Amino acid sequence: MTGTVERGRRLPVPARWGELRTWAAAVDPGHTRLHLASVATAAMLLAAVAASVLRALTGQPITIVLFSVVLAMISNLAVNENDLRRRRVTTALMVVPAAASATVSALLATDRVAADVVFVLVMMVAVAVRRYGPRGVALGMAAFMPFFFVQFLHAGPGELPFLLAGAVIGIGSTFLLRCLVFTRRSEAVLDALFRAFEARLHALLLTAVEAVETTAGEPDLDPLVRAQARLNETALLVTDRLDDTDDGPDGAAGPVAGLRQWIIDSELAAERVAMSVRRSVEHHDPIPDDDRAELAEGLRALAAATAVGTPGAIAARLYDGARSAVADIVDRPAGVGPAAREQRIGFAVVRLADAMQTTVEQARLRIAEHHDTDRETAGGDPAPEPVPGRVPPPAGRDRFGGLALHTRQAVQVGVATSLAIVVGELVSPARWYWAVIAAFVVFAGTASRGDVLSRGWARAVGTAGGVVAGMLLALLVGGNVVASLALLFVCVFLALYLVRISQAMMAFWITAVLALLYGVIGQFSVQTLVLRVEETVVGGALGMLAAYLILPTRSRTAFAEALDDALTAVDVSLRTSVDAALGRPGAGDPLEKARAVDTAVATVRTRAVPLQHPVARRPLRRGVHHTVRVVGAVDHYTRQLAAQAATASVPGWAATLEPAAERVRADLDGLRRILDDAWGPADRREHPSGAGPADYGVGSAEELLDAAEADAASRTAAGPGTERTRRLTAARLLRRIDQLAVGLARELCGQTWSEPAPAARGAGHADGPGAAAAG
Repeated sequence: MTGTVERGRRLPVPARWGELRTWAAAVDPGHTRLHLASVATAAMLLAAVAASVLRALTGQPITIVLFSVVLAMISNLAVNENDLRRRRVTTALMVVPAAASATVSALLATDRVAADVVFVLVMMVAVAVRRYGPRGVALGMAAFMPFFFVQFLHAGPGELPFLLAGAVIGIGSTFLLRCLVFTRRSEAVLDALFRAFEARLHALLLTAVEAVETTAGEPDLDPLVRAQARLNETALLVTDRLDDTDDGPDGAAGPVAGLRQWIIDSELAAERVAMSVRRSVEHHDPIPDDDRAELAEGLRALAAATAVGTPGAIAARLYDGARSAVADIVDRPAGVGPAAREQRIGFAVVRLADAMQTTVEQARLRIAEHHDTDRETAGGDPAPEPVPGRVPPPAGRDRFGGLALHTRQAVQVGVATSLAIVVGELVSPARWYWAVIAAFVVFAGTASRGDVLSRGWARAVGTAGGVVAGMLLALLVGGNVVASLALLFVCVFLALYLVRISQAMMAFWITAVLALLYGVIGQFSVQTLVLRVEETVVGGALGMLAAYLILPTRSRTAFAEALDDALTAVDVSLRTSVDAALGRPGAGDPLEKARAVDTAVATVRTRAVPLQHPVARRPLRRGVHHTVRVVGAVDHYTRQLAAQAATASVPGWAATLEPAAERVRADLDGLRRILDDAWGPADRREHPSGAGPADYGVGSAEELLDAAEADAASRTAAGPGTERTRRLTAARLLRRIDQLAVGLARELCGQTWSEPAPAARGAGHADGPGAAAAG
C-alpha cells in the first residue's frame, strides 16, 4: 500500500515512489522556494537578454547587463508580500529608490570620500526602514544595491541614463514574470500546502512508530520534536493562506471558509500523538509487547493513510484499520500511571484518525469548489527570514529600555560598514566591497548579538566551502563558455532555492557563481577566491564586533522579550476564548488569537537558538531548553482551548469559569514578570534574587478550577460532544495551563516542582476520549 513502511523489509516500487512523493511535498511546503527560485532565475535571464539588446544598440559596456541582472535578482529576493496586489505595488515602487540611489552614486563617482559617507548613510537608512515591514525591507534593499553596484562598476554621470534603463529592465523583468505571468492560483497553492501538511504529518507518524517500537536502549526523541515543529510551521502556512482566500464575492464566506478549523483540529490531534508517545518514552513505561505492536500498527496505518497520493478509498480503510488496531486498548477501564499513558496514545490515534479523515474530505471538497475570479495570489512565499519558523522581530522600543531594534541595528550597521570600507581597502583596494556586503548582511533578520554571530559564522563557512566548489567547477568546465554559463545559472538557482533555509548555502553557491563568472570573463584565479574569503571574514567579524560593542542586544534580553510577547499573546488568547465560550458579543475569533500565540512561540524558539549553541554553558542550555518546552506546552493547550471555544457556547458557566480563568491569567502574568527578571537585564529586575512566586502574584487556580470542573460535571448529559464534555475539556485545559505556569514559576524562583501528569478522565467512562482531551 502506498506509503506503508515495514521495518526490516525493502519497500516495493509503488511504496518507494509514494514515499518519494511524500518527501518532495514536505521538503518545500507549497513549492514556494521552487517557485521563487524558478521565477527569479527566469527574470535574471530575461533581464540579461533585454539588457544585451540595449547594449548592442548603444555600444555600452557589459556593465549594464550585470546591473540589470543583479536588480532582477534583488527585486525577487527582497519582495515578500503574499498578497498579489501588494506585491505588484512594492515591486513597482522599487524603481524609485533604485533610480534615486543610482543617480546619487553616479554623481558622486569622482569624490570617493563623499561617496563612501553617503554609502554608509544609505545602508543605515536601508536597515532603519525595515521597521515598516516587508515593503520597508524591499525598498531598503532597492536603495542599497544600486548605490553599491554603481560604485563597484565605477560608472559616472555619462552612464547614468543607461543605468536607469538597466534598473527599469531588471525590476521590470521581475514585475512581468512574478507579478503578471507566473502568478499562482490560490486553489493550487492551497492544494500544494495541504499536501505538504499531510507529508509533514506522515513524517511525524513514522518517527512516532520508531519511538514506540524501540525497546532496546533510550529512543531518540529529537526527531519527533523536530517533526512536530515542522508540522506546526506547515499548519501556520496553510492557515495564513486560508486567511488570504476565505472570502467570496462581496465579502461573503467562500468555499474554504471553516477549513482552518479542521486544519487546526488535525494539527492538535497530531501534537497529542507526539506528546503522548514522548511522555510514555520519557517515563520508560513497560508497555506489553502485544500492546506495543497494536499501538505501532495503529500509528503505521495512519502514516500510510497520510502519505501523499494515497487514494481516498484506501485511506479510509487505513483510518478504520488504525482505530481497530488500538480498539482493545481504548476500550479498557481507565488506568493509572503507565497504563494511563499507554491508553492516551490509543486515544490520540483514534482522535487523529477521526480528525484527519474529516479534514482530508473537507479540504479536497472545498479546494475543488474554490475558484478565484477576482483574486490571484502569488503562492505564499515565506516571510523574509531565511530560517524556517523565524518570525520578524517587533519594531517597537526595547521594553527593557533603549532604542528600537531597527534603530539600534542601523547605528551598528553604520559603524560596521564604515570600518569594513577602511579595513577592506587595506586588505584589497580592488575588492573592498566584499567586506562591506558581509558587514551589512549579517544584520538581516537578526534580533541579538548571538544571532549576528551565528549569521556571520555561517556566511564565512559557506564562502570558504564555495571557494573549494568554485575551483572544482572551474576545473570541470575547463574554459568552456557554454558549459560555464549553464552551470552558472544552475548555481544561481540553487542559491535562490536555499536562501530561505541557510545563509551558509546561499554564500556557498554565490561564491561558486563568482568563480564561474570570473572564468567566463577570463579573470579566474585562486588568489581572487581566497581574497573573497578574507574579505568576507573581515566584514563578518566587524559586524559581530559592532553588534557586541555598539548598543548591544544580549541574546538573553532578546529571549526575555520573546517570552514576554508569547505570554502576553497567551493572555489575550485565553481572554478571547473564555469570552467566546460564554457567548459574549464582540469576543473576537479565538483561533486568530491562538495563531498569534503560535507565531510568538515560534519567535521564542528562534531567539533561543544562540543560547542553545554548544559553546554555551550546559546549565544555561538546559534552562533554555526547559523554558522553551514549557512555553510550547502552554501554546499547545491554549490552542486546544481556542479550538473548543470556536465551536462551543456555554453561557451558563460564567459564575465558576470566569474566576478560574482570571486566576490562571494572573498566574501567567506573574510567570511573565518572573521570566523578565530571570532572563532580562539584571539592573531592571522587578524583585531582587530570592523572591518567591507569591511576590509576583503567582498562586494556584486549583480550587477555582475544581469548582468550575464540579460545575461542569454536574451536567447530567454524558457522551462525546455534549455540553458536559465540552465544559470538562475546557476546565482541564485551563488546569494544565495553570499547572505549567505555576510549576515553571516555582522552578525559576528556586523551588522544587515536577510536572504533573495530565488530568485523568472524568468520573465515568461514558465521557470517552472527548473527556480526555486535556491529556
